[in-house]
Amino acid sequence: MPTSATTRSNITTAAAQLESVSKIYGSFAALRNVSTTFAPGTCTVILGENGAGKSTLLRVVAGLITPTRGTVTVFSEPPHHQRRRIAYMSHATMLYDELTAMENLTYFAALHRDGGCACVGSPEMALRAVGLDPTLTRPVGQYSQGMRQRASLARVLQTDPELLLLDEPFSNLDVASARHMVELLADFRTWPVHGGGSRTILLTTHQAHFAEPIADVTLTMRNGQILQSETAA
Repeated sequence: MPTSATTRSNITTAAAQLESVSKIYGSFAALRNVSTTFAPGTCTVILGENGAGKSTLLRVVAGLITPTRGTVTVFSEPPHHQRRRIAYMSHATMLYDELTAMENLTYFAALHRDGGCACVGSPEMALRAVGLDPTLTRPVGQYSQGMRQRASLARVLQTDPELLLLDEPFSNLDVASARHMVELLADFRTWPVHGGGSRTILLTTHQAHFAEPIADVTLTMRNGQILQSETAA
């Protein structure tokens, strides 16, 4: 049976919703008839081994891939209509190693503005928010893995998203760096939203102990299906 991650009244507009979604590649089903709702203002942690369908679920919510069957909505519209309100961070940092963090963020901010998005804030403020010095002249390629992850998080946070999608944000991080990442995400949830509303996080990981402090809902996936949904006490 499909499982719902809804933790609030259905009267509230869902941050994201999947209805009978399947994603099929040839003979392989990455998602199998998934139906779930992500309530605004919540942090949902999606668990599962490699190949469980976690990344595919995030990518359909982000509008990066189209479901084979079923429907996906973000704030009641197709994801590509709400891209200015969505930010997606893959487990690859998507940064240019030869550039500084400030140069990277300035470049990506310019791309957003050229695309007609007025949502981009200050690269300097985004770097300071994640604990990085915007005046650091060292190329990102010389950063530690923890610093690279923080720079990547700043890259997506500067778009001021209401829906933040994080694919394995704790990959290759030591315990201290992972805990710092959780603290940053907890702080992000308190940021005010222009025009009202709240911040919503969808986060995939196979390291549940790191994400537990910020998890409102935990979904467990296997073979492209949601097996279990648990709400934090």
